[in-house]
Amino acid sequence: MPFNGFPDGKTHLTRIPAAFFSELLPQIDHLGELKVTLYIFWLLDRQESSPRYASVAEMLADERFMASLGATPEEAQNALLDALEQAVQRGTLLCVEMEGGKPEERLYFLNTPRGRAAVRALRAGQWAPPSGARPLAVLADERPNIFRLYEENLGPLTPLIAEELQAAEKEFRADWIEDAIRIAVKRNARNWRYVEAILRSWQEKGRDEEDRRESEKDSRRYIEGEFGDFIKH
Repeated sequence: MPFNGFPDGKTHLTRIPAAFFSELLPQIDHLGELKVTLYIFWLLDRQESSPRYASVAEMLADERFMASLGATPEEAQNALLDALEQAVQRGTLLCVEMEGGKPEERLYFLNTPRGRAAVRALRAGQWAPPSGARPLAVLADERPNIFRLYEENLGPLTPLIAEELQAAEKEFRADWIEDAIRIAVKRNARNWRYVEAILRSWQEKGRDEEDRRESEKDSRRYIEGEFGDFIKH
């Protein structure tokens, strides 16, 4: 499938050190290693707890990523382990073998000051990964498709609605559709006709006009509400 291009509006960004491009990228000559290295940058960037690390088990659980490494689960797992070993040998990643000794229990850290400190603490018994499953980050479309948005926010999908959604997807921007559905839910108007009316209004008058009216409405609601006496007009 061809890449349809990056979406408009706000999107998640992944931080990658400049040294990756100036020092590592010219050296990497293994496609699997390049894929896994970039994937781990993405995976660690989405973690909130510290220290940040990736386990083989978590990577194996990401079906979309693993499918890019091999045609079968066994082929993909072998490709993953080989790529990780390449990255460790190159010095990009640090690997810690856990007590079980199984490949899926290996932990990987970026070779940074924090990563090196975490490995030392782990080997010295001063720190251990928390027990239990962690929230997993898996590769997925950054923007949910229109059908899932409809089912999750407005109601069951029917063949007729599906046709209308397909037509709307061709006519309106994806971020507009997502925002219009969000507004419909906020106003407790959970039907496609209402969403479509918002989109038509934006198409004819522009988003700025609609946003201005919403801002004025919210201001009046606040000024004329129960706290109105405490606000200077």
